[in-house]
Amino acid sequence: MAPRLQLEKAAWRWAETVRPEEVSQEHIETAYRIWLEPCIRGVCRRNCKGNPNCLVGIGEHIWLGEIDENSFHNIDDPNCERRKKNSFVGLTNLGATCYVNTFLQVWFLNLELRQALYLCPSTCSDYMMGDGIQEEKDYEPQTICEHLQYLFALLQNSNRRYIDPSGFVKALGLDTGQQQDAQEFSKLFMSLLEDTLSKQKNPDVRNIVQQQFCGEYAYVTVCNQCGRESKLLSKFYELELNIQGHKQLTDCISEFLKEEKLEGDNRYFCENCQSKQNATRKIRLLSLPCTLNLQLMRFVFDRQTGHKKKLNTYIGFSEILDMEPYVEHKGGSYVYELSAVLIHRGVSAYSGHYIAHVKDPQSGEWYKFNDEDIEKMEGKKLQLGIEEDLAEPAKSQTRKPKCGRGAHCSRNAYMLVYRLQTRERPGTPIQVPAFLQELVDRDNSKFEEWCVEMAEMRKQSVDKGKAKHEEVKELYQRLPAGAEPYEFVSLEWLQKWLDESTPTKPIDNHACLCSHDKLHPDKISIMKRISEYAADIFYSRYGGGPRLTVKALCKECVVERCRVLRLKNQLNEDYKTVNNLLKATVKSSDGFWVGKSSLRSWRQLALEQLDEQDGDADQSNGKMNGNTLNKDESKEERKEDEEELNFNEDILCPHGELCISENERRLVSKEAWSKLQQYFPKAPEFPSYKECCSQCKILEREGEENEALHKMIANEQKTSLPNLFQDKNRPCLSNWPEETDVLYIVSQFFVEEWRKFVRKPTRCSPVSSVGNSALLCPHGGLMFTFASMTKEDSKLIALIWPSEWQMIQKLFVVDHVIKITRTEGGDAHPSETQYISEPKLCPECREGLLCQQQRDLREYTQATIYVHKVVDNKKIMHAFSVAPFDQNLSIDGKVLSDDCATLGTLGVIPESVILLKADEPIADYAAMDDVMQVCMPEEGFKGTGLLGH
Repeated sequence: MAPRLQLEKAAWRWAETVRPEEVSQEHIETAYRIWLEPCIRGVCRRNCKGNPNCLVGIGEHIWLGEIDENSFHNIDDPNCERRKKNSFVGLTNLGATCYVNTFLQVWFLNLELRQALYLCPSTCSDYMMGDGIQEEKDYEPQTICEHLQYLFALLQNSNRRYIDPSGFVKALGLDTGQQQDAQEFSKLFMSLLEDTLSKQKNPDVRNIVQQQFCGEYAYVTVCNQCGRESKLLSKFYELELNIQGHKQLTDCISEFLKEEKLEGDNRYFCENCQSKQNATRKIRLLSLPCTLNLQLMRFVFDRQTGHKKKLNTYIGFSEILDMEPYVEHKGGSYVYELSAVLIHRGVSAYSGHYIAHVKDPQSGEWYKFNDEDIEKMEGKKLQLGIEEDLAEPAKSQTRKPKCGRGAHCSRNAYMLVYRLQTRERPGTPIQVPAFLQELVDRDNSKFEEWCVEMAEMRKQSVDKGKAKHEEVKELYQRLPAGAEPYEFVSLEWLQKWLDESTPTKPIDNHACLCSHDKLHPDKISIMKRISEYAADIFYSRYGGGPRLTVKALCKECVVERCRVLRLKNQLNEDYKTVNNLLKATVKSSDGFWVGKSSLRSWRQLALEQLDEQDGDADQSNGKMNGNTLNKDESKEERKEDEEELNFNEDILCPHGELCISENERRLVSKEAWSKLQQYFPKAPEFPSYKECCSQCKILEREGEENEALHKMIANEQKTSLPNLFQDKNRPCLSNWPEETDVLYIVSQFFVEEWRKFVRKPTRCSPVSSVGNSALLCPHGGLMFTFASMTKEDSKLIALIWPSEWQMIQKLFVVDHVIKITRTEGGDAHPSETQYISEPKLCPECREGLLCQQQRDLREYTQATIYVHKVVDNKKIMHAFSVAPFDQNLSIDGKVLSDDCATLGTLGVIPESVILLKADEPIADYAAMDDVMQVCMPEEGFKGTGLLGH
């Protein structure tokens, strides 16, 4: 026996001898101590479970010693949000907008671009009123240039550690929860910015994108036969370099400019020769921009999977890049120095994180921009080590190659930015225009006000915490009741009072009340006994109730518990007594009928009943743990309880009388029934002389007569229609029998139901009517054509021989006669056979039935659809490894092109076969890159402002 059970049994030992009316106040207090464990104040180090005298380990330890005032609040120091001296301002990541933040920082540190944007005219003048800005509303930029102006001004002179770019992101219509291709974003935004600035009158503003980022190259094709040279000039804003198979940046540039031979099927049509000739083609760099963007093509299309993948290979690059060997016209200034490295952390093209390493053009120092966090590199050096360590799982890491002085290598860099090297020193810092500076000053004022407000809140929290500290230290010493008057308070409320992270609410003791509105004996384990002095202070400060003094101990619950315990102890003895009484033979005139199932489980039923009586008080006035029960739930529980069989209800018939089956009951003696009745006083009582239910007897006799009648009917019908029952020698419309020109039709449902009855006449009801109305429309016309009855509708009908039909008319009620007659053709077509139905087909209702069937076929959530791949004897790809833009789907000659439609609306019904035909793949991966550059951005940024221009 468990120690707690021993303790309970010892504490309630008096209940075996004391009658309910003799229960005293001492007994009541004893009952309320049944779960208490010994606890000596000062020795106990934990909250003794169930002991209301133990006040140790309830949360007081954090208040009793000296406390650091920082623990009195959860408000961070607002100065942590302040921009540090000589540092840059970060940008908030709005979910998946780190790729936007990296480019914003790179563009901000392009001084020429920033200066040009500051010169753009702004609608901010409409926002100005008199000498300053309208205070009643916030400034909202109207154009993309105004958004960049305002962002750049904040990045330059804000007092905040980081700012929110949500206005800029929202203006572009970007999805903040979706990671996009950073390279495509850069291209599209530069195109949008150039288009926007092209409308400016100031040439320094209008041409800034071309001046900073635009270069020119030519596609040059030379005919090998005549030497004719053909040029196609093209502007570029970045060079897209293939890195696959290369280790150095210079190798990537050389491959970009390498000569390509045009031979065989790829020969070039020379206008001079007027025929296809072998030729060579290459790119010649004609001019380079001030800012040279080199896109490293890390994200490539994998034709095996149909998705992009990332190339995690190391590429080496130097801080100084001499482009003179690669340009056509020598002698110019083509020495570039590294100004930014954009990094993608992660091994997948569809996830990861973007950061930027950018050099400050004025100080020459390197900074790492990681959204809100900005880190200055030591010693004015670019450091990429930690970014490379975070890129790839350890098992797949490749050894990092050695890099010389002034050189770096990275497997995560996806864009390198080089600036044309000049000997000019940076001039004076760029000045923010006055109208933008006013906006920045206003934002800084708001920030300072917020800092003051947060500091005041911190101070209030500290003052409140110190006051609570003194209160707890003083009041906790007075909590123990000792011999003085005491009250009970919820342990949960005391713990919340000692927990400063949650506000203290009024005391609520309702969850601990019994059905008599007093303290429930079983709830004493979640209560604490405190002094009346402490209770007075608690209720005066926090309110609540009800107050639970010593008078709140419930005598009624103790008396009921006393009665239940006595019955439980007596139950074991009575169980043995009843078992012995059941062994004796009982005279038929002296006993009582008891259900055999009830006799097998009566002890368990009695225990459950006593436990329910003991636990009834848990529902304190319709409340469970302080929460009001739902009325519908209470009704449902009562309904379930009513459906459960109570003791001796297993021998009740549906009419509430003694059942007629003697196999389910047993005769017991008066003594045994008397013992059982003590535990089940409401159980139905049936003396041995009690007659069985008269109604059940009548129904039993009627049932036997019905079964005999059903067997007779089934045997007669089976004998009359043997072929229909066994489904032998059935006629067929598609192969019309020669021996008759007339066949009758009945519903297949009628035949199946009739066969069920004939097989099991005692379990099924006889079939009385043929029910042919199911085959007819409301107008009385037939719903099926002759052709459909030979194919898809054949499962709905059964064909009947004329001899069988005569017997069916005798045995069943025929509501409608349906027959098919075969006749020879008339004078016009004497050799043709015609089939005429009576009644005739109703064309309108037949059409409506077909339409409804089609609608039903198209409305489904799960179905089997087959896809047949048409290969045309070509080697395309492995089975179904087809890129989305290479496949054509069709059904019944109709092309399926609507990606937003459901299969049902496209006419694809269950068991359909869709044809898939794949186009020949593009063999040249360089050509595939061109296709991807054209097609993929529209999918990634479809619906955004980047494509609106």
